[in-house]
Amino acid sequence: MNAWIAIALTAVGCYAVKLAGLMVPAGALERPLVRRLAALLPVALLAALTAQQTFADGRTLVLDARAAGLAAAALALVLRAPFLLVVAAAVVVTAGTRALGG
Repeated sequence: MNAWIAIALTAVGCYAVKLAGLMVPAGALERPLVRRLAALLPVALLAALTAQQTFADGRTLVLDARAAGLAAAALALVLRAPFLLVVAAAVVVTAGTRALGG
């Protein structure tokens, strides 16, 4: 398939999803369950993406430097470090682990 056809289909699909979201009645969005799900869904999707990018390599599970960086970021979060420090800790630990051959 041509790349431009795929881009066009993706753009149309994104527009359709956005339009469908705008057509949802306001009353449906005010329900407590819907509000709770809307608040938790982005966090769950980001956590799933992080796990997939950290522990997967194609179709296999791996435990490499990325896992060490994620553990360092988690520790920095537990210690209530600022966001930039969390990212820096993950980067430094991942790079250091890779440099050491991990």
